[in-house]
Amino acid sequence: MPDSDIDEVADAMKYSVYAGGKRIRAYICLAFCRLFGGDVKAALPFAAAIEMIHTFSLIHDDLPCMDDDDLRRGKPTNHKVYGEATALLAGDALALKAFGVVAENPYVSPDIALRAVRALSFASAERGMVGGQIMDMQGEKTALPIEKLKKLQSLKTGALIEVSARLGAMAAGVSDDDRRMLNALEYAKGIGLAFQIKDDILDVTGDEALLGKPIGSDAENSKSTFLRFMSIEEAEKYAKELTEKAKESISGYEGRENLLALADFLLERNS
Repeated sequence: MPDSDIDEVADAMKYSVYAGGKRIRAYICLAFCRLFGGDVKAALPFAAAIEMIHTFSLIHDDLPCMDDDDLRRGKPTNHKVYGEATALLAGDALALKAFGVVAENPYVSPDIALRAVRALSFASAERGMVGGQIMDMQGEKTALPIEKLKKLQSLKTGALIEVSARLGAMAAGVSDDDRRMLNALEYAKGIGLAFQIKDDILDVTGDEALLGKPIGSDAENSKSTFLRFMSIEEAEKYAKELTEKAKESISGYEGRENLLALADFLLERNS
């Protein structure tokens, strides 16, 4: 129901949610539901909630107290349009709204909805994405060893990609100890790390017009990246190995073609 008193924060929420992007996490959620024989409409609320969480993280990541970025997806960042306070609240509202959307999913049982809320909460909070962000900030003050860097990225980037696969499988009725769930998580873990390595490469070699954000920002902010430990060629080889291993984890399933194509697309992308 429209409410003019909250138009400002509602508009700020929509501005970032509808700003574009690849929708990778939502796609993974829907694809695993489909792969395991589920009805995709059962995964749609989960996919929407994951996008809300991801968008909240981008709004906050761009704030002056974090990365202080002016562009996101080729458009001015949320705080540049609406101001820092409204951007902060828009991110907060998206994060909180996401859990209501998951809990109220009418196409799954209450038990599955509860499991999904728990999984998304864990992946988003201090043991997941938020924990990765604090490690990322700490990595600006001191060079992280590569094992810490892998942990950082498994939390900051990987956790939300993994929970996307998990919630998609849940929507298809797959239990946590089912082999299908383990295969889905193995795929997500592999492409998640490869995704971040590719991001590190593009921050050095990418085209700012294609990326929709400044290049070289990692070096400017003294961030720990995989290119501190390997050359671009070595990083590309490592990302390819991770991608091939991820693809192998779902090689036994009919209907896997779209997920295989996604893994290749993420490896070969230029934005």
